[in-house]
This record gives sequence, structure tokens and C-alpha cells, in this order.
Amino acid sequence: MSPTRRDVQVNGIRLNVVEAGDGPLVILAHGWPELAYSWRHQVPALAAAGYKVVAPDMRGYGRSDAPAEIDAFNIMQLVGDIVALAAHYGDAHPVIVGHDWGAAIAWQCAQLRPDLFRAVVAMSVPFRARGPMAPLQALKLAGVENFYWQYFQTPGVAEAEFEADPAATMRKVLFSGSGDAPPRDSMGLSLPPGGGFLAHSIDPETLPAWLTADDIDFMADRFRSSGFRGGLNYYRNIDRNWDLTAPWAGAGITIPALFIAGTRDVVITGFGKAALDAMPASVPGLRGQVLIEGAGHWIQQERPTEVNAALISFLAGL
Repeated sequence: MSPTRRDVQVNGIRLNVVEAGDGPLVILAHGWPELAYSWRHQVPALAAAGYKVVAPDMRGYGRSDAPAEIDAFNIMQLVGDIVALAAHYGDAHPVIVGHDWGAAIAWQCAQLRPDLFRAVVAMSVPFRARGPMAPLQALKLAGVENFYWQYFQTPGVAEAEFEADPAATMRKVLFSGSGDAPPRDSMGLSLPPGGGFLAHSIDPETLPAWLTADDIDFMADRFRSSGFRGGLNYYRNIDRNWDLTAPWAGAGITIPALFIAGTRDVVITGFGKAALDAMPASVPGLRGQVLIEGAGHWIQQERPTEVNAALISFLAGL
């Protein structure tokens, strides 16, 4: 059965979802700056393996609603969207799968609602235990002023940079964060003085094999319509999320978990390395870490065959 698109009303907003298959529910949560389209290789594979697959354009992205208020994108609302999707599809114990920001949301789904989700798969962003200080406050105290999280804070600034040419933005971000980018020229997460997020990026002369001109056109068209504000508002709730999750400080991930990433992902080789190393202790339910050699940050797009095999194997073992 071919994937279909439809709108569903959940948690007070409208989400546009891609769905396919029948069977136990698997929800796929994409990251920044992506869409349900980033799961184009996983949806049919999981459906063929006997699962009901639902991949929303997350709140603020694509054809889904984008509330005006910044705090409408806090972690409780994002988890609430996934919980409400599970209820909408009538599955008492779905599996949540997330990449990038979707991974952060998936980890929080597992931490906040272990009674609901029967397993979690996170890609590219390891579980990060709640620290003793709000993240942006911690960066400031450490003397860091040029990290991309900080650049994203002021409404309108990053939007103007990315919306000037959405096709170029998508080419640069996807290539520069991938395993195909030259060593040391990968997507820089610390910005040069006076420069924007794309200052260190590369606009490739030739797209890598996993990314087509049609893919870029599709994504750029969606971002021309929606703008980039919704996705950037996730970052504008980082410290608010720290406040909201205070009751779960010290709580690990106890449900069955799988982590998948590329060995050339700047998240796990850089600022996320400590969290990756800590996962066996902080995620007692961890059943495996699949690190795919040479792949970068956009793991499910770059290496769909390996990712699908790992996903289906994990799901079959539940």
C-alpha cells in the first residue's frame, strides 16, 4: 500500500502526516530543518515489514500548523503532539522513532511516558541527562557566545538568512552535515564573528548520491511556504524545557532503546560525545548502538538500507 497524506487534529493543532501499512504503530519524528519527507525511505520499508507507520510534518513544519507563540514549541507540547497521535490512531503502546530534534523529543516521550511508549529509537542525538544548569545559561557562563543555539535565539535573524534562498539553504545544510562533506569542512556549529549559520557551509557542485535535485526542490518548496520560524522556535525553548523537565531530573530511559548514528556526525564527535559515552549508564534499556561508518548527521537519508535493517531488527525483537 502506497503512503498517503492527510491532516489530523491532535493536541489542539493540525498535523499533516504521511501514513502507510497496518499493524503495531511506529511514529517517526523528524528533526531540523527537515520534514516527514526525510523518512521517505523508512515509511514503505516499515509498512512492508508489518507496521502502521505515521510520519508527521512536526509542529511548525511543512503543511502542519505553526502556532504564533514561541512557547507553543516547548517540549511538553512537542511530546503532547506525539502522545495525541498515538491516541488518534488507537494504539496503546506505540514505538517512537526520532532523528535530530525528533530524537530529543523521542527521548522525552520515553522519559515522561514509559507507560505509553513500548520502545524508543533515537538517531544522531544521544540521550542527554538534565544538567545542573539551563543549557544557554551554561554556555554563557563558560564564555561561549558563538554557538549556533545562541544565534538561533533572536526571532527573525536566522529566518532571514535561511529564507533568502531556501534551496541553497537546504543544499548547504544537508551536504555540509553529511558524511560526504570534506573533513574539517563539515557543518560548523560554532559561528565566525559576525557570520551566520551558513558561513562555514559548502554549496556542493554535485549532490551526493543519496540526495537528488527533486529532493531539494520538494523541501525548498515546503520551506518557502512555511518559512523557518517554526523549527527555530524549538531552539528558543531550550532553557524553558530545562525548567519544565525539573521533576524528571535523574530519571533514565528504562524502556527498550536503540541508538543509530553516523561516525562522521558532528553531534556525536563534538558536543554530544560525552552524552554518547554516558548512554549505557543513563539509558538502562539500551539494547544497542549502531554507528554507521562514514555516515554523517542525516543518517536515515544517507544510509537508508542500514538504518532500515537496524530498525526492523530492533522492532522484531521487542
